Amino acid sequence: QIAFMTLTLFPIRLFFAAFMMLLAWPFAFIASMGSDEQELEKPLSWWRKIVDFLLKAIMRMMWLAGGFHWINVKGRRALPAEAAILTVAPHSSYFDAIPVTMTFASIVMKAESKDIPVWGTLIKYIRPVFVSRSDQDSRRKTVEEIKRRAQSDGKWPQIMIFPEGTCTNRSCLITFKPGAFIPGVPVQPVVLRYPNKLDTITWTWQGPGAFEILWLTLCQFHNSVEIEFLPVYIPSEEERKNPVLYANNVRRVMAEALGVSVTDYTFEDCQLALAEGQLRLPSDTCLLEFAKLVRSLGLKPETLGDDLDKYAASAMKMKKEKVDLKEFSAYLEFPVSQTLENMFALFDENEDGVIDIREFVVALSVVCKPSKTLETIQLAFQLYQSESGTITEEDLAHILKTAMGVPQIDVTHLFRAVDEEEKGKITYDEFYTFAELHPHFAEDYLYPDQMRAESGLETSSLSAPNGICTDFSPDNAGDRKKPLQKKLN
Repeated sequence: QIAFMTLTLFPIRLFFAAFMMLLAWPFAFIASMGSDEQELEKPLSWWRKIVDFLLKAIMRMMWLAGGFHWINVKGRRALPAEAAILTVAPHSSYFDAIPVTMTFASIVMKAESKDIPVWGTLIKYIRPVFVSRSDQDSRRKTVEEIKRRAQSDGKWPQIMIFPEGTCTNRSCLITFKPGAFIPGVPVQPVVLRYPNKLDTITWTWQGPGAFEILWLTLCQFHNSVEIEFLPVYIPSEEERKNPVLYANNVRRVMAEALGVSVTDYTFEDCQLALAEGQLRLPSDTCLLEFAKLVRSLGLKPETLGDDLDKYAASAMKMKKEKVDLKEFSAYLEFPVSQTLENMFALFDENEDGVIDIREFVVALSVVCKPSKTLETIQLAFQLYQSESGTITEEDLAHILKTAMGVPQIDVTHLFRAVDEEEKGKITYDEFYTFAELHPHFAEDYLYPDQMRAESGLETSSLSAPNGICTDFSPDNAGDRKKPLQKKLN
């Protein structure tokens, strides 16, 4: 079928869809010229209503060309005065743009999207809220803009937000980001379903690329999509004061409507679990559990870099000195709590009530910079090195097992490869030079043994309470009632 459709229907559909997008561009361009915020807060003028109608019709024809012959809509879309924000989940594909083009609600988009030829003009027409994930100030401005629009009593168009913040495979709902819930106004949950016999829609971190998804979808004769507008969710006074609670409760309502579970994984966990650094996390890592505890303490991703520098500087002064729970609390400047005790337990390898603070710093560095392996290792060398600037094989083992969040790791092969002169100690410069010559050093020197160990325990990683489930399936997401897995035991 794919071969036949590729030679026949696929090029026709692709051409027609591209033509529809190009046809929409001049309407969106002209309508966007000269418009300002005051105009958007007024009722649509007659000519803008015509443009809206034409653009929606053109976009509908574009989706029709893609095989979405009909779109099943359930429920009633609330008016802007009833719900200023539409929260949509699960987010699993760029075909999730279908409800956007049906409603022309404003969306929260990456700032880079406005520079995309043709599509960028269509995006700017709906007056999105632009955000840059790498700009800390942009995050604050985004929240303020969402809050301003949401509290305008329906003067602004509705804002459509995908609170998961990244694409998943629809097997569960990951943690919602609180941005849509900070304004404390009523939201309307919207759930998406793609009940196709063969799933060519899902576009996640692992799996087919964007073009392959487009190709396979256009090779399907018919593609199904369901959009359900759930009843407006009006927050309680407690939820208005606590956006995280509000987000979790809305997520639960949406999960029940979808018939799926929820998981505590977040967008940042996706980055950590699937980071493309020279060290990849194994299935039995406890670093995801550590990352959750870091967030629970109130250490936010946008400030973790500054926190890391502060904690690293303190750890260097402490040298090899170990600390107990009370001293750990003073070191972090957080009161003793269940969360802090759980974090302490992750590093209490001998269960003797003391931990090496350097391991905490290395683990925090991985969470801060999941894809920057060598920066973490450089910091670890500074923490562990002797006065001569060298570390031993035992030190390297401590560094790497902490950076990977595993109980044990065999670094003998790697250490001997770096220590060509057989001095029994290495410097960071020697390690860096080796890593430059062998960019896949972890795969060549560490993972073969790790893979053999995992293959001998085929089900151990699946039952581990802190194991990574790279497809975010709730079956393997972990159970809070199980005992906390230690990093070293």
